[in-house]
Amino acid sequence: MMKVTDYLGKYRAMTLHESEFWSRNQVVAGMDEAGRGPLAGPVVCACVVLSSDTLIEGVDDSKKLSEKKRERLYELICSNALSVGVGWASREEIDDINILNATLNGFRRAYELARVQCSIDALLVDGNTRVPVELPQRTVVHGDAQCYLIAAASIVAKVARDRYMTEADKLYPQYGFARNKGYGTASHIAALREYGPCPLHRESFIGNFVDCEGAHVSG
Repeated sequence: MMKVTDYLGKYRAMTLHESEFWSRNQVVAGMDEAGRGPLAGPVVCACVVLSSDTLIEGVDDSKKLSEKKRERLYELICSNALSVGVGWASREEIDDINILNATLNGFRRAYELARVQCSIDALLVDGNTRVPVELPQRTVVHGDAQCYLIAAASIVAKVARDRYMTEADKLYPQYGFARNKGYGTASHIAALREYGPCPLHRESFIGNFVDCEGAHVSG
């Protein structure tokens, strides 16, 4: 287990970007997404604002955390945040305008929801693409592993999407969505080939595995 002093050291390293804004008494939000790569389901984006004096021990890149830790941190983030916005882009939107544009729409929606709860002066965004809002912003490659607020957003987006896919499993149990969350595992691809696509499958992603000319199966 990481000692508190060890985490405080890591926390200081993870808030270098944030501290530049906090030192000017500016409100900065972290933004990240979950679900760009799966064969099925929506992409989910999150915008999170935490104050400079709020330290939630354990916040890190969501991919480094167990499901149990993500769930616990999700609740802590949502209960302690000044603002949390979650933006969704559906499978249909992904197929209609491509994954990049759908993700940018998700980011914009997340920001719009977050700014209702508090004013936001600047954004820290995971990756290398700016989000389509008129606000000062800084993109950070691998930001979910380097920035405290982006890491917090990665947890919120991941948990929100995972919960959605777990519920979707009840409607389409043959694909194993509760286990694979829509990603292209071997068992998921085998089920896709056996049963064909369901309404959650991204036609623009699955052409290498099945013929998308026919209708989606209903269940």
